[in-house]
Amino acid sequence: MFSSKLPFTANKKMKNRALIVSVENFYPGTGLGKRKGAKKDTQRLHKILSKLGFSVVIRMDIEADEIYEAFKAESKKTVKDCFVGVISSHGEEGVVFGADGCAVKLAEVYSYFGGPSMADKSKLFLIQACRGSQLDGGVEVETDSSFSEEEDGMSELFSIPIDTAVMYATSPGYGAFMHPAGSELVQTFCNLLEEEGGPDLEITRLLTRVNYQVAYNFEARGKLFGGKKQMPCFVTRFTREVFPFMDRKIAAVEDLSLSFAATQLIDESRRSRKSSIS
Repeated sequence: MFSSKLPFTANKKMKNRALIVSVENFYPGTGLGKRKGAKKDTQRLHKILSKLGFSVVIRMDIEADEIYEAFKAESKKTVKDCFVGVISSHGEEGVVFGADGCAVKLAEVYSYFGGPSMADKSKLFLIQACRGSQLDGGVEVETDSSFSEEEDGMSELFSIPIDTAVMYATSPGYGAFMHPAGSELVQTFCNLLEEEGGPDLEITRLLTRVNYQVAYNFEARGKLFGGKKQMPCFVTRFTREVFPFMDRKIAAVEDLSLSFAATQLIDESRRSRKSSIS
């Protein structure tokens, strides 16, 4: 998990944990469309992270306040070496939305994990959500520096604790695509963890490979979005090399018998809404 200069946690019974918050269906009247494919991402993440030794909790279709509460509760516990947090929903720059259509500030979620319970533990967040409405045509353009000067954007970056990496599905200002078979970010991340040697990669190398594969292998289809691209990005505040997924398969044998339905699921009734790209 850590570099050779740092010891493993002494408590061998303690496990690494993952919290997956996925919003597929939104309340009527929010104007937010159903995100077909979100549950596919959740199922695959559960399966792979469980095999890698993580205790996985899933929360589906919960409100904004419940999202805050879920992450705050996780931040007060400790882990063996690593915590993984996943949020999949509609979003804008700096926020994602609960099933009730209310905004969740990512800066606040990250800030929970700067306390003593998570000190010296590795934290990885995957954010599958839009960060704006622009669409990437796959050509080089000059960067609009106004994004980096916005207070909200800087606040979000400053809130990321030490020993934490955040992987975003897309760059600031751009939309993220969702397919009924799952999102490009999450499915690519899972593909790499299933490849031989993938779990043994240092975290920044793993996330860089995600960037490369999504940027160069993905292209949207259809009349409306055909030819559009997606460019993920990540922020890291690690001060050492970290290998969060290494050598977890043996420790997770007992988890292989768990079914997706056996995890903690809070699944609101399905609501048919208009489609969206995030």
